[in-house]
Amino acid sequence: MPFDVQHYINGKFVDGGERFSVYYPATGEVIGKAPDGGQDEVNAAVEAAKQAFEKWSRTKPSERRRILNRFADAIRQHADELSRIETLDVGRPISENRHHYIERVAANISFFADFATMVGSECYPMENGYVNYVLRQPVGVAALITPWNVPLMLETWKIGPALAFGNTVVLKPAEWTPLGAWKLAQLAQEADLPPGVLNVVHGHGPNSAGEFLTTHPDVALISFTGETITGQTIMRNGAATLKRYSFELGGKGANIIFEDADLDRAVQIAKRAAFFNQGEFCLAGSRIFVHESIYDRFVADFVEVAKGIRVGDPMDPETEMGALISPEHLDRVLGFVRGSRDDGNEILTGGERLRLSGALSGGNFMAPTVIAAKPQDRICQDEVFGPVVTVTPFRTEEEVIAWANGTRYGLSAVVQTRDVSRAHRVAAAMKAGTVWVNDFFVRDLRVPFGGMKHSGIGREGGHYSMEFYTEAMNICVAV
Repeated sequence: MPFDVQHYINGKFVDGGERFSVYYPATGEVIGKAPDGGQDEVNAAVEAAKQAFEKWSRTKPSERRRILNRFADAIRQHADELSRIETLDVGRPISENRHHYIERVAANISFFADFATMVGSECYPMENGYVNYVLRQPVGVAALITPWNVPLMLETWKIGPALAFGNTVVLKPAEWTPLGAWKLAQLAQEADLPPGVLNVVHGHGPNSAGEFLTTHPDVALISFTGETITGQTIMRNGAATLKRYSFELGGKGANIIFEDADLDRAVQIAKRAAFFNQGEFCLAGSRIFVHESIYDRFVADFVEVAKGIRVGDPMDPETEMGALISPEHLDRVLGFVRGSRDDGNEILTGGERLRLSGALSGGNFMAPTVIAAKPQDRICQDEVFGPVVTVTPFRTEEEVIAWANGTRYGLSAVVQTRDVSRAHRVAAAMKAGTVWVNDFFVRDLRVPFGGMKHSGIGREGGHYSMEFYTEAMNICVAV
């Protein structure tokens, strides 16, 4: 049954704009239509959020907590449906969605609903008889612009703190993945979120909803996750109205494997870091650096594991890797592989499109790809955003730190070693917002998340989200 996606504005589902097709990445078939919102829809959504802010911002945190936890419970109750929708949107294997993913989607709401009621304030007594204390006030209307790779997770990652701290929201999901945001709006309505507190507008390409949100004078802050060049454009668009920004942008994560690492575990960590979500993941460990003394052993084992990854029907619980988001993106990723081959690099496995049979014959499937490359090669410098990983031997700690830090990105890294001192030393030397030691993609919602250099601006998570989604106000009292 095709999905008939609508905008969600001021508590109601409405149409607006020409409708564009939504495709299932695994088959290429049209599975629905979504509206291409324009200036009118954005104006209506922002106005609804602006009006709702007057009451929502003054609602007691404990009451906001009650409402938002009802929303989180609705997400949990619809876990199976949301798992299926996410697979239809993204092409990710449904087994990944069922493995803690939807719980994380719900936890993004419930964690911040609880956190906002518990966070304390600051007090600064002065020797001359004055006392200063700090109040945190909601900012206003927040535009939340999310990507297509892990849409449900990143949508609630922004919705949760924005609403918990008293702001109101206009969410603009990626045009390739509108289904999940549409379903979240239905669950928000089911949970009786007040009209205008959460709005969802869809749009396709430039000169549509996303662009209009970034220039709207009544939007006070923008949280954006996506490509670095898009982030630069958003910053230019909002400069005239001095919006505040939180940007989580591109990545080119390094996975450093020292000679004393647990080799079997290192192979499995590298597999997940490289090929989770078809490699369409900003945190992907897409550059593997292996100490020369174990390089040949690691590469042999890792290539064998990559060859054994089961690529196929995302709805099959046994599938390990699904389809890339679109034919255009698949061509882009394959272009990187061709360019690397032209640079003289060896394709150790993969590197080609997979043509599956039956209903999947029109899907955007690609073989897991491992390339032996040098740190300065383009394939090691640019974000590919697909199931492509490079392997490079290193000799010294100093050398590999320089290579790991030798890109314009700085989002995440992995360090694998049994040496505790080395683990701390190398992790601290990484120019990255997050470093995992002997694991990958372990997240605590209390800790800061964001990137350095061209990987972003600002941090979110725990009180770091509070700092972005609130204004700090000092009150000085003459005692």
